[in-house]
Amino acid sequence: MIRALHRWPGLVALALLTVLALSGAALSVFPVAERLSAPATDPGLSVATLAERISVQFPGVEQIRRAPSGKITAYWFDLGTPGSAIVDPDTGKAVADADPNPAVRWLTNLHRSLFLGDAGRIVTALGAAAMLLLSASGAALVARRAGGWHRWFSRTQGPAAGRWHTMLARVAVPALVLTSVTALWMTASTFGLLPEAGPLPIPETVSGQTGAAFHDMEALTDLPVSALRELTFPYPGDSSDVFTLKTDRGTGYVDQGTGSLLAWTPLSLTERVSELVFTLHTGQGAAVLGLLLGLMALGVPAMGMTGVLIWRAGARGRPRIAANATAAEADTILLVASEGGTTWGFAATLHAALTDAGQRVHAAPLSSLAPHRYTSARSIVIMAATYGNGDAPATAKGALDRLAAQTADIPMAVLGFGDSGFPEFCGFARTLADTAEKAGWPLLLPFDTVDRQSPQDFERWGHALGDAIGRDLTLNHQPVRPATETLRLVSRRDYGAEVQAPTSILRFALPPASLWQRLTGKGLAGFRAGDLIGILPDGSEMPRFYSLASGARDGFVEIVVRRHPGGLCSGMLTALTPGETVNAFLRRNPAFHPGRGRKPLLLIGAGTGVAPLAGFLRANVKRRPMHLYFGLRDPKSDLLYGAELSDWAWERRLTRLVTATSRGGHPRHVQDALRDDAAEVARLIQSGAKVMVCGGRQMAEGVRATLTDILAPTGLSPATLKAQGRYAEDIY
Repeated sequence: MIRALHRWPGLVALALLTVLALSGAALSVFPVAERLSAPATDPGLSVATLAERISVQFPGVEQIRRAPSGKITAYWFDLGTPGSAIVDPDTGKAVADADPNPAVRWLTNLHRSLFLGDAGRIVTALGAAAMLLLSASGAALVARRAGGWHRWFSRTQGPAAGRWHTMLARVAVPALVLTSVTALWMTASTFGLLPEAGPLPIPETVSGQTGAAFHDMEALTDLPVSALRELTFPYPGDSSDVFTLKTDRGTGYVDQGTGSLLAWTPLSLTERVSELVFTLHTGQGAAVLGLLLGLMALGVPAMGMTGVLIWRAGARGRPRIAANATAAEADTILLVASEGGTTWGFAATLHAALTDAGQRVHAAPLSSLAPHRYTSARSIVIMAATYGNGDAPATAKGALDRLAAQTADIPMAVLGFGDSGFPEFCGFARTLADTAEKAGWPLLLPFDTVDRQSPQDFERWGHALGDAIGRDLTLNHQPVRPATETLRLVSRRDYGAEVQAPTSILRFALPPASLWQRLTGKGLAGFRAGDLIGILPDGSEMPRFYSLASGARDGFVEIVVRRHPGGLCSGMLTALTPGETVNAFLRRNPAFHPGRGRKPLLLIGAGTGVAPLAGFLRANVKRRPMHLYFGLRDPKSDLLYGAELSDWAWERRLTRLVTATSRGGHPRHVQDALRDDAAEVARLIQSGAKVMVCGGRQMAEGVRATLTDILAPTGLSPATLKAQGRYAEDIY
């Protein structure tokens, strides 16, 4: 429980806490600089003497303020024009401009509110609360790891990330607790959540006289400048007005004609605490302490980085599967490579069935492959998903090299998970199987696949596995339904009926995202064009995925759907009317995002494949050069986004549009359009352009072949561009 309280707030709030910590550390330097640069004040100097000196230099003085650092600032009006300056208390003369340092002002706004006003103050307060929770839970974990609070500074062991994380926490936690508590107090004060002091009583009688000498005002002559906070002068010519005096003990009024103290209200307990809190949090008036707290704040990003490393190591090495045997004692080693997590669900089903059959099973990520640890293993099973165009999931980077370099005399089986509708169906798993065979791993079962998370495919393979290991094995897998949100259709535009390709642009209202969803990226928060939306058809547990033509900043969810004969999901979607709803969830697709920069984009799509490309154009407010090659049947029937394309071209979000029409007197496809523009295409790619292709498998293969021919004289190819991160495909 304590570990969870420490892990998740830390991961969610890491970026915010890093910003607050770094800005706070930078701000802690300025009180020291201000203290060193402030003109020295004679300890015996009275407020009366100071006021007299400043009045001589600035006859229209309106107010005198003393900062906790000792800096004294005078504010005045000269012929109706306001002025201000830092003054030397010994002479009352101006010594520096009173305007705040722009760097201090910028950092202060960032630190207090992230430039978001009151909403930003609430966010930073949540950051302070998260820091307090992290400090408390982290201290408990450090004490538990050390064997008790009395062993707080005992020597730590284990991986470097864990050691550094613990050592930094031991030093920084007390300072972070102090900083968090004071930040929360200051936020509560800002929003009026603390008990307020009563109003200063208005003096019942004022002499109505003016011109009393400062040295005749006992309240000012007896008050040292070190106790002054603020002295406000009466309005010139108004005999009913008074001096307002604020000190470190309270606030009062002084008669300008007699110098007598007319009213006095001491600081309340809340005000005294607030002053102390301000000093402790900002370092104003305690510069050395502030500098020390700022130094401790630098531990936050360091602990955040080491904490992420610890979490990632734990996520890779300890999957949440019940009764997981150790690698050394297991009969079967179950290694998993999963991108979205669904393959782990199948792994859990297999783990449970093998355990029920009397096997000891160790499940772990494929990245943890270590044959020397499998001292009791009689079989190894690899269950691998494929990401993108035949790529390895993020958790399995480098797995092929490890598999080729580490062999053992343990029979191995590889099972691939994917969607046969994609050109590289189970491509990564197949490559794993080929690599294992070439490396000399014994074969437990021939390579096999599970198509579209089919429980039937999995059960069939399970029987084969049971026969191979001599166990009666039945795999009854129940797919876990993903958490979905309800999307309400707000508009639709229909195309393609005349060319027997009915297609609709469907726009759904964007569900409101909670603060938690925004911070964690759950639900539909923060999606971008090119990401995928999963739609669950009625009565089905298997989602269908569509590329998003919009981003969260657009304020709506938009997809393009073509109705396929007998298509369960496409039929349901294209039959929707505004006001009806569907169940959907988001799947990130970072491999199909344009990325940052000003290099040109070469966008190539056909039919519904234009959807994410249109989203890229819509979001191109910085007018990055984007060239779109768009294949369609008939511009009078299925020119998707026709009006928008004209607008985007006029707004210079779209640099150039080339259409290829496959129906009519001179049919051609996007491959033909690219070939006709071969010189320009080659020039763009040689200048650093990124190529992004979206559409059907045959179209993508044709584009790949065409670009191979076009680029041959340049020494480039789609394969080399892909290796450079400059060729991305979203194929269906």
